[in-house]
Amino acid sequence: MQLEENVRLAISGLIDHKFRSFLTMLGIIFGVASVITMLSIGEGAKREAIAKYQDLGVNNIIVREKTLSDEELEEVRAKFSQGLSLKDAEVISQIVPGVQRIASQAEINTDVRYTDKSVKSTVIGITPEYPVMMNYKMAKGESINEQHYNQRLKVCILGAGVARSLFQKEDPIGQLIKIDDQWMEVIGVFESKTLFTETVGELAARDLNTDVYLPLSTFLNRFSRENVLTGEIQQITMQVENSSRLMETSTLVNEILKRHHFNNADYSIVIPYELLKQEEKERRIYNFLLGAIAAISLLVGGIGIMNIMLATVMERTREIGIRRSIGAKKSDIMSQFVTEAVAISITGGIIGVLLGIALSLIVSLFTDVSTYIRIYSIIIAFAFSVIVGISFGYLPAKNAADLKPVDSIRHE
Repeated sequence: MQLEENVRLAISGLIDHKFRSFLTMLGIIFGVASVITMLSIGEGAKREAIAKYQDLGVNNIIVREKTLSDEELEEVRAKFSQGLSLKDAEVISQIVPGVQRIASQAEINTDVRYTDKSVKSTVIGITPEYPVMMNYKMAKGESINEQHYNQRLKVCILGAGVARSLFQKEDPIGQLIKIDDQWMEVIGVFESKTLFTETVGELAARDLNTDVYLPLSTFLNRFSRENVLTGEIQQITMQVENSSRLMETSTLVNEILKRHHFNNADYSIVIPYELLKQEEKERRIYNFLLGAIAAISLLVGGIGIMNIMLATVMERTREIGIRRSIGAKKSDIMSQFVTEAVAISITGGIIGVLLGIALSLIVSLFTDVSTYIRIYSIIIAFAFSVIVGISFGYLPAKNAADLKPVDSIRHE
């Protein structure tokens, strides 16, 4: 009954002094909203990073040829290195233990045409293992298989963007497209992929949905490599059974390639899992700083509650004296004022949660920043607002309870 009465009085006090109560809540409202918004931005960034590195394969080691200037290329050639080759991939698969799969790829940038439509694309020759290792999923049709590879068939798979640009509502499966002067039959379309917005090692930022894929054997047989890139192939991707051995395996791969390339540094090694761990560590620090900055608003809100509650105690000193004189205990007075402080913080917390969710959605809709709201961020922000209410409401409540009844009744 006492708790019910305290809650009723607290709500009545909020309603009677709406404007003052709202001003008191502002710190809590913006503090909670800031915590939720900041954490949602941090979570969105984390999910983008995970998606990016999952596209590279978290258990993969990627060897990529370096982009060399003309002078550097001449120097490398003078030292007898011909760049990355299928022989490199073969030696790695034979010598390096723990390599589950290995895939090679070669690339050119060219126009892809269908009827009167044309798009700029990166055309990539791949081995059958590549789509599995890089987590590609088919939207329709079939993937490149051993038969396509061994027989050097003129088939291809389109990225989602190329399929939309060239075929729009038409079904691309079975259609012929022209790449340079070669006709290729479309056998499949990949699902839409995450965009590479950052350069990772020698992996340049680009839209993966504009790629076209064909068997590497067909690619090397049909397309001129002259003046395009330095090596026979541009990338070797290997999938390691155990992620704990990624660094050890990459060291061994590097030693093999150094020997094959006569100590020329014409390649780079990218380990997505290690990059992901490094980025996650940076994100944790970033999220902590964002949360700490947002929490300052909550503390300021708590100070506001304490100031208003102290003023309220002064205003109601006579009421407190009368209540004490007719039998109210110190604990009754304390619980009344703590309940009022908590009511302010809870109301402010609820408004702050709604505002935080709205701000997160607005940020995601109107900017390039990705946000993701986790339930735990709402719980943390709301719980913190209640703790702030109790903590900063305690001192005014104790001051009210410690007032002597006789002095309180005489207070003007």
